[in-house]
Amino acid sequence: MEQLTTKVGAATLTLSTGKLAKLASGSVTIQLGDTVLLATAIVANQPKATATYFPLLIDFEEKMYASGKISGSRFIKREGRASDNAILTARLTDRPLRPLFPKGFYNDVQVVITVLSADLIHDPDTLSIIGASTALLMAGAPFAGPVGAVRVGLINGELVINPSYEDLEKSSQLDLVVAGTKDKVLMIEAGAKEVDEATFAKAVKFAHEAMQPTIKIQEQLIKQLKITPKEYVLSTPSAELVEAAKQIMQIKLTDAIYNIDKTQRNTALSLLQQEVIEKLVTDEVLERTVVEVFEKLLSEEVQKNILETERRPDGRKLNEIRPIDCEVGILPRTHGSGLFTRGETQSLTVTTLGSVADEQLIDTMDARTTKRYLHHYNFPPYATNEVRPMRGPGRREIGHGALAEKALEPMIPDKDSFPYTIRVVSEILGSNGSSSMAAVCGSTLSLMDAGVPIKKPVAGIAMGVITGQGKFKILTDIAGIEDFNGDMDFKVAGTKDGITAVQLDMKATGLDLDLLESALKEAYPARQEILEKIAKCLPAPRGELSMYAPRVDLIKINPDKIRDVIGPGGKMINGIIDRHGGKNVTEINIEEDGTVYVSSTNAEFVKQVIAEIGNLTREPEVGALYQGRVTRIMDFGAFVEIFPGTEGLVHISQLDNSRVAKVTDIVKEGDIIPVIVTEIDSQGRVNLSRKAALNGGNNASKDLPKKRH
Repeated sequence: MEQLTTKVGAATLTLSTGKLAKLASGSVTIQLGDTVLLATAIVANQPKATATYFPLLIDFEEKMYASGKISGSRFIKREGRASDNAILTARLTDRPLRPLFPKGFYNDVQVVITVLSADLIHDPDTLSIIGASTALLMAGAPFAGPVGAVRVGLINGELVINPSYEDLEKSSQLDLVVAGTKDKVLMIEAGAKEVDEATFAKAVKFAHEAMQPTIKIQEQLIKQLKITPKEYVLSTPSAELVEAAKQIMQIKLTDAIYNIDKTQRNTALSLLQQEVIEKLVTDEVLERTVVEVFEKLLSEEVQKNILETERRPDGRKLNEIRPIDCEVGILPRTHGSGLFTRGETQSLTVTTLGSVADEQLIDTMDARTTKRYLHHYNFPPYATNEVRPMRGPGRREIGHGALAEKALEPMIPDKDSFPYTIRVVSEILGSNGSSSMAAVCGSTLSLMDAGVPIKKPVAGIAMGVITGQGKFKILTDIAGIEDFNGDMDFKVAGTKDGITAVQLDMKATGLDLDLLESALKEAYPARQEILEKIAKCLPAPRGELSMYAPRVDLIKINPDKIRDVIGPGGKMINGIIDRHGGKNVTEINIEEDGTVYVSSTNAEFVKQVIAEIGNLTREPEVGALYQGRVTRIMDFGAFVEIFPGTEGLVHISQLDNSRVAKVTDIVKEGDIIPVIVTEIDSQGRVNLSRKAALNGGNNASKDLPKKRH
């Protein structure tokens, strides 16, 4: 068994091989703290005959046993369908690896990353990237690695390498994952709490430096194992084939590219591609090779014109955003709706408000919790004028939804100030580039239309870059053809004051850090321009919720009083619900800390239930004045109920200013009398005084449990 270690920040990273999964082409165990992953890579010996793209498959396998858990489901205990987190980690792993394989490589490649142990301190996602890179190198794949990765937080103004889950949740302004090679950045994924552009760029540079040990340890292991890349057959078009395609395409290609209408452009390009295929495909020349030549010439034409003359396919300037249109309140019965249109990309986003009972239950390897803000992104085939089966969300849709969710999450009000579950759904009705950023903008409109008091509006913009001829050009608001034929897709979302989410993917072999700074600077004014358009449509969240939305309020009570609200066998709480419309109308949810959430479709019922619970759980305070009802007469005094469920004793000596011979001379059962709380003894017994109330106690105050809205 071979084993190497290195320091990454304060933690020790260990790579081991030769013990597990010995039959896999590449197999490595990677450990940070007590988090352990097994990464394996298999590369098929021959190209896949039917492949028209590089068939790389990344699977990230979460195992409940890794954190010592058994699934909370009563019926299914075995791991099954991948969680959203597992899918996002698989995508995170795929994105920096895919660009480093050569064009024309069509062999099946599968990387499986299995979490064997999870310490709930170190997130396994960066380890997944490092492990996958190492396994591919060990398998002898034609892969221009190694690729390193690291997570960076921003805590109390200091950049921190690989912060813990707890630090990220409670203290960090930034959750940044960066992957790259020794010299360049390949992938960025970040969530932030309004971090400025300069700080963000500094964090990326810091991350690139911090990941270097994760690259060196891979190089050392491969050298120690004496592994060299294997020889694979690449589908490389001949110079004669490329020249023949040029002769067929000629001026037709330019005419097709520079058709402003996307549908007409795609139709023209499709017809031209079909013409090239019909004329050049033979028994010796595969269709996919001809398609590869067509796409190569298309990319060269788009890139050349942008680099040399700054000519974009739709005629815009490099920093020009397509026309934007914003609308709100377009759906009559939903709680909030926003339609954001930018060029031919269009997102209809709908907000639904629910009670805390509607929170999503999360039961995964590293979390058993709830989630109250959810964003779901749907991309139907008609959005790009295509035909394909609709079978639930794919990896791309889950990824785009998570990015839009990340962008808005820092602006969502906390649970105490806005005790609602919030579900936002973006329906992409048309797509010509940057639909995820349209979903971000649509979410802002929809949330404000629903009356959700978001802290600030959020907008997003997709940036691109074309490199070549020793220079680069940065593009603002990239369209689909620019995304497909460009070298970078860089999405930046944020408020007027800072960044909230970033996603960067390179199609070339990496990004220079200076270019990143330039792209961030160009993205800032574009984001501000979109925010201005949103503000003109709806300057602030609506002051009232939709008449169709439930009303939710909360009250804080002493946790010891929870049993009084529930009552024996739930009798008390069920009675309250039944008196206020029943379970179809009113819900009461109680948390362990004594927070009681009341929701109802009837706003008046919410107020009544809050008042009733307040009366049930009210606690007496020394010096407070109450109007109480006499419940029992004893020789030594009278018991008085000062509010439901709480009574105290007025001793005979405290009934009146003069001496009282008999209690019934002063009060009788059922009388309503003023009393002041004079003492609450160590056993919780309440002593009351009518005498004190008669002697000027009218100024005493009566405090109820504090209610929050």
